[in-house]
Amino acid sequence: MCVLNHGGTVRAGSWFDSLMVGERLRAVLRIPGRLFAPVRASYPRPGRTGFRRWMPAWHQVLALVLMIGIGLIWLVGIAYLETGIPTDLNAFATQQDNIYYWADGTEMARTGQVDRQVAPLSEIPVPVQWAVLAAENETFYTDDGVSPNGIVRAAYLMATGGSTQGGSTITQQYVKNVYLNQKQTLTRKATEIFISVKLDNKLSKQQILDGYLNTSWFGRGAYGIERAAKVYYGVDVSQLTPSQGAFLATLLKGAGLYDPAISPANHQRAVTRWNWILDRMVKIGRLSAAERATYTTFPEPIQPPRASGLNGETGYLVDLARANVSARTEISDQQFDLGGYQIYTTFQKPSVAALADAVQRTTAGLNPAARPADRNVSVGAASVATDGRILALYGGPDYLKQGFDNANTSTVPAGSAFTPFVYAAALGQGVQTDRGGPRVPVTPATRYNGDNKVVVHTPEGPYWNRDGQIVRGINDGGRSFGQISLRSALEQSVNSPFVQLGMDVGLDRVRSTAVAAGLLPVSMGAPVPYFSLGNSMPSAIRMADGYGTFAAAGVHTDPYSVLRVTRAGAAVPVDPPVTKQALSADVANQVDAALVGAVNRGDARGAKLAGRRVGGKTGTMLDNTVGWFVGYTGKTVTAVNIFHVDPKNGQLLSLEGLGGAAKSVPESTDPMRIWTAYTRATTG
Repeated sequence: MCVLNHGGTVRAGSWFDSLMVGERLRAVLRIPGRLFAPVRASYPRPGRTGFRRWMPAWHQVLALVLMIGIGLIWLVGIAYLETGIPTDLNAFATQQDNIYYWADGTEMARTGQVDRQVAPLSEIPVPVQWAVLAAENETFYTDDGVSPNGIVRAAYLMATGGSTQGGSTITQQYVKNVYLNQKQTLTRKATEIFISVKLDNKLSKQQILDGYLNTSWFGRGAYGIERAAKVYYGVDVSQLTPSQGAFLATLLKGAGLYDPAISPANHQRAVTRWNWILDRMVKIGRLSAAERATYTTFPEPIQPPRASGLNGETGYLVDLARANVSARTEISDQQFDLGGYQIYTTFQKPSVAALADAVQRTTAGLNPAARPADRNVSVGAASVATDGRILALYGGPDYLKQGFDNANTSTVPAGSAFTPFVYAAALGQGVQTDRGGPRVPVTPATRYNGDNKVVVHTPEGPYWNRDGQIVRGINDGGRSFGQISLRSALEQSVNSPFVQLGMDVGLDRVRSTAVAAGLLPVSMGAPVPYFSLGNSMPSAIRMADGYGTFAAAGVHTDPYSVLRVTRAGAAVPVDPPVTKQALSADVANQVDAALVGAVNRGDARGAKLAGRRVGGKTGTMLDNTVGWFVGYTGKTVTAVNIFHVDPKNGQLLSLEGLGGAAKSVPESTDPMRIWTAYTRATTG
């Protein structure tokens, strides 16, 4: 063992010889000689019988405990002396942009520059300061820079695999922000504690709080409370109210969880914690009960500002790539906001331009002033390779004017474009028409009743809805087809066979087939007969990806938009997209054959391209509110939808008469035109 001599240097030596406590330690500690009498390993103990012969004496146990305790104190002391306050700030002081690249390696956009301005503590309202202290460290002005209870709790949580959040004082958080990193390890935590104690002795509490408030991350790219006041309330920090300050204090617990603009769940969490902080301020005597009673309405922050340079489709692409980075790497929101990342995307610049051009040319004839059907019309489109790469998307006319991404929204029913998934489920799993009976195989030649208004049956008889009405299969235009093969029904977009087929296969099996092929579980509709006619709401991205499973012999790859990420010349680990055999090759090929038939001789003949093998399917709703076309050629699948939203309530409205078209023109016509124009421009 090494010990310190009186000069403070370390020399070799030993106060303990084997299990003996020497007289020197006894003398220093002034402990009675009997307690620290030389202790030797003498077993079995003389004069004892039974198990007592092997039990150590109480003074031996006490000596061992003291030895361990003194050793730990000595080690902690050495570590404390050896730990200095760093002279350089961490990466916080070297903020950078994040750069996004097109698939060809050329620069697409720069975003994420850290937004920070220093505000002296004197300019930060005292109630706002105390809102932060009430939320994070109410004993800040009386503690020594660390919280013993917090340290014990943090050590326990780290040892058991939990989060250490909530175990740190303001001083510790400041040290972590500007000197260390966010890793949750015992070594980093110990270093944080030592630096915090030293910093607390070196700086005033006001200096520490000033530094903390000016370096903390508040989300939306804002570091420091001055920029947080701007991005959340559009005011200078000196103009913040206690209520607004209480909200900003909630963000210190994790802006990704408390920014109300992100999700309804975030909003609820923010309101709950805002109330708690205000109540806490009253409890610790920093806000009067009378003033607290005036803060009954949550101070809603303004919407996040949109970065310049993200006009047109670029903003939608950046948002999608950013989400993909979050899903497939361990880069935290806070780390990403510090910048310095290079994100290489799958997006093909010529394809993005061609898709936007196809949409604009197809919708150029809309006249909202003259025709109600042309008002508030939206188009969403996505082009996805069969290996999952998202090549292009159309999210709206301009990201800076409409942040809502039409290509990635799950608010538009799939309509009859969903029927290929019903067909795939039937081919792969057969049908069961008798309760408890065997499942019967289904082939493309299997015939179903294709008449209009045919009654939908269960094994027990007709299916009755909640309104007491018998459910019937309704075909577009009220046409009847008699007995028709399932392949022909898919090619001709006949609805009634698929309503019954879904019931016979089992809606749960249809659902699982659609999810396996690529649609998200959260987008699935209610399990009622019309589930088979597309009451589910997959995004255009997911519909393209799902059809890609048919075109890829049943192999499904999750859609992705990021190829790789680097920082400072080093690759950042990125999880590969999940790939699996979702459908048997035989089933996928049979669905593919029917989709090709739909283009060659069926309902999708308008998508024919000379000399090219094209598969695709139209999609409409019985209430004429949605139009779809999903098609592919080669290894590229593109989905296009069109819908009409009432701005007052967000409800879908009828597209009948869109662009002045006659009632007989289906809602899928414009999506098919967009698809055809885009595909011709990108594939030749």
